[in-house]
Parts: sequence; structure tokens; C-alpha cells
Amino acid sequence: MCGIAGIQVRDPSLEPRLGALLAGMVHQAAERGPDSAGVALYGDHRLTPPGHAAISLTGLGLPAAEAAARVGRGADAIAAGQAVVVRSAELSAMELERAVRDAFPEAVVTGRGSGLAVLKGVGHPDALVEEFGLGEAAGWQGIAHTRMATESAVTPQGAHPFSVGENVCLVHNGSFANHATIRRELMAEGAVFDSDNDSEVGARFVAHQLARGVDLEKALLMLCERFDGFYTLLVTSGDTFAVVRDAIACKPAVVAETDAWVAMASEYRCLAGLPGIESARIFEPEPEEVYTWRR
Repeated sequence: MCGIAGIQVRDPSLEPRLGALLAGMVHQAAERGPDSAGVALYGDHRLTPPGHAAISLTGLGLPAAEAAARVGRGADAIAAGQAVVVRSAELSAMELERAVRDAFPEAVVTGRGSGLAVLKGVGHPDALVEEFGLGEAAGWQGIAHTRMATESAVTPQGAHPFSVGENVCLVHNGSFANHATIRRELMAEGAVFDSDNDSEVGARFVAHQLARGVDLEKALLMLCERFDGFYTLLVTSGDTFAVVRDAIACKPAVVAETDAWVAMASEYRCLAGLPGIESARIFEPEPEEVYTWRR
């Protein structure tokens, strides 16, 4: 049992409240996954200034300023709890990731892109929300996950979201039965994994399809065809918010939508504090149907 929460803001006046809204959702999902948590924020200029590439990291073990100095090439960095986000206006996301990996081969890259920060850690979700400063975050889209570990160790790299492609994130409630087979197939094609988590296999499968030119909706339909098990997935990209469930819809999911926002969570109580929820369209996603919303 894990908890999923996410929101895409359509009304610009709500963007300063994105972090506070998401923090409230995480609090309601905390008891579904008390051992670790993570968030992905799109458009929080505090963490990812406009015009900057950003690489999110965990496992550095040194101050953000020192991390930036070691990367060099005009980079700076900011700490957020157990995570560090390195930014650069001079390098592309690919170039910055290469520089970060050269400087810190022992660290785990948890996110990459422009306008995206991925913050993950071990501990109770409510404590991590404080560490991340989530309540002060702004932006136009955010997703979160609270984890109850079943498939792999409780570590920051095993926490969700998994972001293994540029500006793409995945959170998962459930388990994939055939993840070991698909992991071997992806490794044979060059994929390198950061954890033993079955959810990372799903994220890397989706990223692999996107790299081949498949769109996100088709990539998720391909995942439904290839993966066995029980799952609810929330997947985001630089312009898309997408939800899909397995063939028998075993794991819970609720979607709420208004003119101002669309949100998804494992339980309605995560949505109950959102502005205008009383007039929202609320529904449960159908099995193996991909729902997408674009900015």
C-alpha cells in the first residue's frame, strides 16, 4: 500500500499555492506509506529558475555550495532536505547531467530537465514535507508519493517519483509481477538502474518508449500490454498529466477536475481540501484506459 497525489494547475492565480495544496494532499496520504516520500515540482522558480537546466540528486553528503563548486561551469545549487538541485543557465540538461555525474559518480540522479525538481527522502512524509519546504513551493504541476516498501529497500533512491527521462516522472501504487524479466530486457538495451524497485522498471520502460518517439499515451498503453501485476500510475511530463490503472483496477484512484485544476489521488480525502472541490467532476479511472490532461 502506497499513496499517490498530484495536481496540475490551470488557473495561474493558484500557482503560488501549488506547494501548499500538494502538502495537504501528502499529509492525507501519509499513513498509506510512512517509510519514505518524494515530490516532483514543475515550475518552482525557487528550485528551478527560468532558463536553467536542473539536475536533482540524492546521496551527496556535502553542502550545496560545495557541490556547485565541484561541478563548475557556471553551476549553482540549492539543498532541499535530503536532496540537492544543481542548476545551470549555460548548459543543457544533458550536458549538466554529464558534468554532475563526472563530479559525483557516487550520487544518484533523481531528476533532470528544465523547470523540474525531484525531491526524495527516507522518513515520515509529514517530516519530509517540512524538510523540502513544500508548503512554500510554487509552480503549475506537482506529484507526490508516500511509500510502504514491499519490493525493495527503504532508501532515498528507492523512493518515488522515478524520473529517468528528461522532464518525465512516474509514481506507482501496486506491484509488477514480471519486472525482473523486463529489467533484464532493458539492461540488454543499455538501461542502467539505480535501485531494485519494481517501479523503476516501469519508469524506464516508459522512458525507453518516449526516446523511441512514442507519445506518453501510447507508451502507457504499451506498458499495460507488457506488464503483469496490480498498479495505479500517475505519470507527468513537461506538458502532460496522465493516469492509468491495471486491467482489474485493483489499486484505488480518484480523479477530480475543475476549470482551475485537475488532481488525482489514491483516496478522496487527499482531494477534499482543494479549492472548489464541492463543484468538481469526480470519478474513478476505468481499467487500462489512459487519461491525459495537457497544459
